[in-house]
Amino acid sequence: MISTEVKQKTIAKEISLKGVGLHTGKEVCLTFKPAPENHGFAFKRVDLEGSPIIEADASYVTNTQRGTCLEKNGVMIQTCEHVLAALVGMDIDNAILELDASEPPIMDGSSKFFIEALEKAGIVEQEQDREEYVVKEIISYVDEDSGSEIIVMPAEEYQVTTMVDFGTKVLGTQNATLKHLSDFKTEIADARTFSFLHELEMLLENGLIKGGDLNNAIVYVDKEISNDTIEKLKVAFNKDAIAVKPNGILDNLTLHYPNEAARHKLLDVLGDLALVKTRIRGKVIANKPGHFVNTQFAKKLQKIIKQEKRNYVPEVDLNAPPVKDINQIMEMLPHRPPFLLVDRILELSETHVVGIKNVTMNEPFFVGHFPGAPVMPGVLQIEAMAQTGGILVLSTVPDPENYLTYLLKIDNVRYKHQVVPGDTLIFKLDLMSPIRRGICQMQGRAYANGKLVSEAEIMAQITKVK
Repeated sequence: MISTEVKQKTIAKEISLKGVGLHTGKEVCLTFKPAPENHGFAFKRVDLEGSPIIEADASYVTNTQRGTCLEKNGVMIQTCEHVLAALVGMDIDNAILELDASEPPIMDGSSKFFIEALEKAGIVEQEQDREEYVVKEIISYVDEDSGSEIIVMPAEEYQVTTMVDFGTKVLGTQNATLKHLSDFKTEIADARTFSFLHELEMLLENGLIKGGDLNNAIVYVDKEISNDTIEKLKVAFNKDAIAVKPNGILDNLTLHYPNEAARHKLLDVLGDLALVKTRIRGKVIANKPGHFVNTQFAKKLQKIIKQEKRNYVPEVDLNAPPVKDINQIMEMLPHRPPFLLVDRILELSETHVVGIKNVTMNEPFFVGHFPGAPVMPGVLQIEAMAQTGGILVLSTVPDPENYLTYLLKIDNVRYKHQVVPGDTLIFKLDLMSPIRRGICQMQGRAYANGKLVSEAEIMAQITKVK
């Protein structure tokens, strides 16, 4: 994980669009709303009591048969991938998506109309930097049953290539590539969803595409079409006539690109991988992608990112001049030895701080804490972490000497390894949300000997001394 110099983005104002859900056939209104830093994407079901929120998170994927479906506490979002692809394609980090039904409107089966709405809303930079997961080695997922495979490999920016082969004459082998995310609008966004005739017949018989018509799905005719099927299609699509064009698709629709199917599969990959919840710096290559393999890969990648983020040891130069030495620390913090538990501040920005403590046998707590086998108490590790975080909070005011920092809450404390005399503790604290009214929430982690030794979520408040 790296924190880039690129700022996070959201939309400038809310905007709505209406249509029907592909599978439900129900009228639905989708409203994009701005969201704060580090919020990510989340759906809000305003048609249900309490307006429950379902985050766009791979862990909530429950069904991938005809689109990617999310479910949290019994509340469902269907076919989320096209709208998520639009948000990623427009380089947006944070947004709330309000829905008055279970799925976004299908529109024309692409991301085109979502892109147009987001452009009308406008995009604004936010205060906090964007984090990216930098791919350093190949990560892959293979679905043995389908032969589908997705890999991500190191690259200078987020790129996606899809290769499709459905084994049919009407739709042969195709591929599509997105080299730059900025090309999504012009190269990928208007690629529409598609289906084969044999799938369409099954879906119609089971009432699964009530919102489908010839304007929001390309239908590839991969088998002989009977008069009985034509009559059913005429009724289903409310058309007086149905025919097959020379290129093997149902009429009343013209392909935007010869490889529109591969481009739409790329759109799906981009939308499904938005569920990782972290920007990716790497090249994704998807062979025969589908929602199942896409989301399984997203879950695997999300797990790897979480593990690496927790175990990531900040790369610091212990010999470099400190940002704040012990005297400058004492000018900001009211603590004094033996309860001053941070020796130097090595990094300090608006959103993070890195400090160190050299643990020696001379620490007074070793006298009474397991004197035969000295171990630094876990509560003092958290206290040292909090003092380091205090420097971050106090640096936001012009006169820190006139403020005190008080702990309000500590959550999710975990101890991983013992800290013993001779260890150098490195503390890294990151803001979890912007500081408001003197209250800040920080994710704190302590490292020693190249390992994570403890972590906690800390809430603190600064108060002016009367």
